[in-house]
Amino acid sequence: MKVFLIGDRGTLGPPAAAALRSAGHEVADPRDQSMSGCDVVVSLAPPQPVGHAALAPGAWRRHDRHLAEGSHRLVDAARRAGVPRFVQCSSSVLYVDSGDDRIDEFTTIDLTQATEPFVIAEANAEQFGRDGGEHVVLRLGRVVGPTQHTAWMVRRARSGRPTGFGDPQSWIHLIHLEDAAAAVVAAVTAPPGTYNVGAEPTRRHDLAEQHALAGERRGPRFHSPLTHRLGGRRLEMLTRSQRVSSQRFGDRTGWHPAHPKLTPDWFDRALVDA
Repeated sequence: MKVFLIGDRGTLGPPAAAALRSAGHEVADPRDQSMSGCDVVVSLAPPQPVGHAALAPGAWRRHDRHLAEGSHRLVDAARRAGVPRFVQCSSSVLYVDSGDDRIDEFTTIDLTQATEPFVIAEANAEQFGRDGGEHVVLRLGRVVGPTQHTAWMVRRARSGRPTGFGDPQSWIHLIHLEDAAAAVVAAVTAPPGTYNVGAEPTRRHDLAEQHALAGERRGPRFHSPLTHRLGGRRLEMLTRSQRVSSQRFGDRTGWHPAHPKLTPDWFDRALVDA
């Protein structure tokens, strides 16, 4: 298949492009090729601000505009070019705080100013489906591995600073970068629909502990409730307990994570390759 990949310079872009080529797909360069003749458009989530920069006024404006407005333009362009399939990468942070309950694709979405751009991007993809095309939405867990965000967390842990957010016993949905790239490959032929994609749910305590180990420190450290309040809605959505199941995607596509559980090896190259 010929894949028109948008966002190839972001965190997920290079490994997704490499995985697509390895699977035998042709990856079109959006900078000098048109969508015409492509079999699928894949819109990756835009890069997110990292570290303290994420709390600065207007830090998320470009990210949100790319999701909300950019997805609309991409869907319209794909429709006019006659592309039969559209894949939108989204995030599982959309779900409400569900405590210890399992979350599937039918769990309630919490619409806030922070989650709205993801919801709009998904709605644009769904409209593509209603207009006669095929659409796939991937609600990815937080990407961990050789990424700027993971490297920042490990450096914080190494300096003795907190990396954990929310209740240490609550759940967080994660995915290794390599598995996220493999999920993009599976999405280009997946049955149309919306899917959660990630590893087995992880306790926040365990994630913070792995940060500490990677930073050669002992014991996880968590931010205070004051930090949560100062971070507003944008930070609040990162503290929700989300015990997300990705079974539907695995059952329908045969995709299974090569990194099914959070382990120390997720951080082996975090500071080297990020």
